[in-house]
Amino acid sequence: MTKKYIKTISVIIFVASIAFMNAQAQPNNVSDDCGMPSNPNNPNNPNIVLMHGAWADGSSWSKVIPLLQERGYNVTAVQIPLTSLADDVAVTNRVLAMQNGPTILVGHSYGGVVITAAGANASSVVGLVYISAYAPDEGEVLSELNERMPAVSGQANIHPDAEGFLWIDSKAFPESFAQDVDPVEACVMAAVQKPLSASIFGDKITKAAWKSKPSWYLLSEDDRIINPNLEHFMAKRMGAREIVSIPSDHASLVSHPNEVAKLIMDAANATATE
Repeated sequence: MTKKYIKTISVIIFVASIAFMNAQAQPNNVSDDCGMPSNPNNPNNPNIVLMHGAWADGSSWSKVIPLLQERGYNVTAVQIPLTSLADDVAVTNRVLAMQNGPTILVGHSYGGVVITAAGANASSVVGLVYISAYAPDEGEVLSELNERMPAVSGQANIHPDAEGFLWIDSKAFPESFAQDVDPVEACVMAAVQKPLSASIFGDKITKAAWKSKPSWYLLSEDDRIINPNLEHFMAKRMGAREIVSIPSDHASLVSHPNEVAKLIMDAANATATE
């Protein structure tokens, strides 16, 4: 057997093994087009637009997105700059303009502020889902909202840099933000955290989307960034159709993706039948 022949056979085996591994890694009921199944359960599924919060980016939804895609949802995770509420809403509006049909807006943490503002004037938005998130009222700013309840332990580890952007101390990040997440993963989250401008805590909401559109809320009982009692207050104040309370850290979208995805789909199913 010649060396050339052996080399050719080796290449064929290598390519075949890669194809096999890719096939094994493919989730059930999911085709090659970014998770959209060939036979969605409901062709009338609304779009789902996900909003990350402070100290995170769109990849923080990486465990939730596949769960939604395999059920036939068109999912987009927005990358907001966290420089001001106006900047973040502008980016969100551009993403909303790209959607075809009704859309569910989902916000985690500070992302709840963004969906509250962006969803108010977007006719395509048919529902709002808050995941361990802020939900301010009209004329309310984050600093005032936080002062409604005692500070929680993780807030003590938030510090500004010289440019006025807020960071969570990297060593304290796991225990403050993601105590339920695998320690190695939590340390990665700390390393890639995206700070937000401190000025955002003074940006006012002029119109609150939850006053005119149905909402859902997932409450993190062990949250160390937002007081869980404040989360309960906001969920009740908005008249959320469904309030799910789970024993979770602030990073519930990472530590409890199944519960998060289920609530999002509950909202999508409810609005699809209205």
